[in-house]
Amino acid sequence: MENPFPGMDPWMEDQWGDAHHSLITYARDQLRRVLPGDLRPRVVERVFIESPTGSEGTRYPDLRVIEQVRTFRSPSPAGGNVATAEPLIIENVTEPVTEGFIEIVDAKTGNRLVTIIEVVSPSNKRPGEGQNAYLAKQEECRTAGVNIVEIDLLRGGRRVTVAQDVVIPPTYRTPYRVSVWRATRPRAVEVYRLPLRERLPAIKVPLRATDEDAPLDLQPLVNEAYRNGTYEDTDYRRDPIPPLDPEDAAWAEALLREKGLR
Repeated sequence: MENPFPGMDPWMEDQWGDAHHSLITYARDQLRRVLPGDLRPRVVERVFIESPTGSEGTRYPDLRVIEQVRTFRSPSPAGGNVATAEPLIIENVTEPVTEGFIEIVDAKTGNRLVTIIEVVSPSNKRPGEGQNAYLAKQEECRTAGVNIVEIDLLRGGRRVTVAQDVVIPPTYRTPYRVSVWRATRPRAVEVYRLPLRERLPAIKVPLRATDEDAPLDLQPLVNEAYRNGTYEDTDYRRDPIPPLDPEDAAWAEALLREKGLR
């Protein structure tokens, strides 16, 4: 089944773990065909543990509960036997969270980092270790003069891209967004509009100062992730998470009815 939307499918956000990995891989493959011969796109992983005491919306760790009901007798200080209870043991078995992103490196200079490309995930947009790790990497790249491309295809959560809403005109505050920070223009940031009802654009990926930008066409990435991710099982009769605003919901309702999905 093909993506029924002209751009991003808002129902994909509910299954972002699979979609995120696919988008990173397909972006790497697309870039490999257009980069200069001495630049390499690499998929890199960031690993962190999310705190179980984070704010609402933070992923809570799985807990293994081991119940032991045995009792035993141990000598009391007075020399007698006292029955002591066996405690309930709760083991924290939280698994590390792994997020992928792309690094473009210069093979001629010992793999010097030129550009990073992030596809924002839910853990980046809510308070916790995932957001802290993302923002720390963002600041590290800006300090080191590494170009940053941030692709945010999630409507929920706090915006963590370099371009924040406070500096973006209302007409560019679309549900989805791309932010590009260039090392050659550190006091500026580029913003791409990504409206729900339109095809996702091809964006310009900055490389070295002597290189032309590399094009990255976002729509084929989403379409391929949808096609290969068995999203035909999506229940379009329910509302997406988070819900759409009334105007977009009405538009999506008409589109899905036209395609026989509602």
